[in-house]
Order: sequence, then C-alpha cells, then structure tokens
Amino acid sequence: MISVLINGECKESISIFDRGLQYGDGLFETMAVYENKIQLWDAHWERLKNGCQRLSIEIPDKKLIENEIAIITNEKLTPNPFVIKLIITRGSGERGYKFPSVQNTTRIISRQPWPHLSEEFKTSGVAVRYCETILSENTQLAGIKHLNRLEQVLARNEWNTNDFQEGLMLNANGDVVDGTMSNIFAVKDNIIFTPDLSSAGVSGVMRNTVIERAKELGFSVYEKTFSKFELENADELFITNSLIRIWPVRTIAKKRFTQIGKITKQLQQAVDKTR
Repeated sequence: MISVLINGECKESISIFDRGLQYGDGLFETMAVYENKIQLWDAHWERLKNGCQRLSIEIPDKKLIENEIAIITNEKLTPNPFVIKLIITRGSGERGYKFPSVQNTTRIISRQPWPHLSEEFKTSGVAVRYCETILSENTQLAGIKHLNRLEQVLARNEWNTNDFQEGLMLNANGDVVDGTMSNIFAVKDNIIFTPDLSSAGVSGVMRNTVIERAKELGFSVYEKTFSKFELENADELFITNSLIRIWPVRTIAKKRFTQIGKITKQLQQAVDKTR
C-alpha cells in the first residue's frame, strides 16, 4: 500500500539539503478526502499556486500532481475518509539563503489517517482559549500556507488537556487573527465578520468557502480588525478548517454561548453540501 510519494517515487526520505528542511522554504496543503475524492481541490490548488508565485517557487504541473494523488487515493487500497497532505519545497540547493541558480522543486504527497474528530463538537460546540504566543506580522507571507509553523507549534503546546479544542492567536496589537489550526468567524446583528488577514494568518480554503456560501445566502460579510472585546460580545462564534468544516464556539474566556446560533447552523448545512 503506497502512503507516501516523493517526486513520484514510493519512499519516505528526502535529502538533508532540501530547503524545506533547511529553511522551511515551501508550502503545504492539508486536504480532506471523502469517497476517494479530494474536497475543494480547485480551491486548494489555487492557494498553492498563489503561494508558489508569491515565494517565487516553480509551480508544479497540476496534472502531474493529480496523477500522483490518484495513486495515493486508490479506492481498492484506502479506507475512507482520510487526509492528503501535499508539500512543495524549493528543493535542494547550495548552502545559504539565496535561491538556487536552478530550481528543482520537491513534491511530497502523503496519505494520513482521518483524525479523531468528535461529532459532538459540530453539534454542541467547542471551548477555545487565547494563546500567549504572539503571531508576527509580515504582508509578504500573510495568507499563504508556508512551511514555517513554529508560532502555531508553540501556541498549540500552551495547553495539554482536553478542556480546550482550539487556541486563538493575537498579533502584537492584541488583535485576534486566527486559530492555531483554524479561522474564526463572528456573527453580530445578523452580519458576519472575520479577521482581516492582510498582515498575518492563513487564508483558509474553508474560510473562503464559508464567505462564498454566506454571501450566496444573502448575508453581509466583512473582514476587519478584531479585538477580544468584540469577539466576546458577538452573538455567535465559529471556527473553520478543511477537516472540521465548521465548529461552533461554545465558550471563550468568560463568555458562554447558551446555544448554537441559527446562522452558524445555516452555514454548516450550506458547507456540508459543498464537496
């Protein structure tokens, strides 16, 4: 059973000189697979392509990637659902930060088990906390899903209990940006808000899908700077990513939501129809 392909070969190791390992010089996508079909593949591809363009990494051939993913997702071999992780690095090169004179990108495609995600989180909501680790701002990197995830690693390891399912990260000004693994949305007076990600954070594929579905349902959606006060005084809160889709927030700080909001439920239904 093939679970990893590196540049089309079935193996599980890369050169120690690969810039993804040396410098975190690359990008990745984490994708849900149902019935051997990658969910929101076109959106994942567009974000990957945009990230390659912004980092000046040679864009891999889409058809080649699709063919390699098809090998990994062979329905005769693979139980469903599962996760596909796609990593693109700038490849190996000379020592130093300067781009190699010739790029030879590395493609890593792996199949991973579906994580344990309680259905209760979707129906009853989750508890979230604020993280102490500060999210740095950099407009050149904001939005893309690059390999440098140390801030999220440190933030996620601030708690080791089941009391919280997610942590929200703030910038140096104390504004809420996103979660360690998710994006955050707030509903106030039937208007949907989500943090502006022009300076920091990851523009999630599910985040963008939710924005599209919300507008189709006739809701106004605004991206703005978010304070903790605004978050805690919202009528509804929910977090999103490609695997969890939409989880309502049950508690944050001292605020507890007594029930799952009607707009959150509407968006859950709309997103569940998106495959």
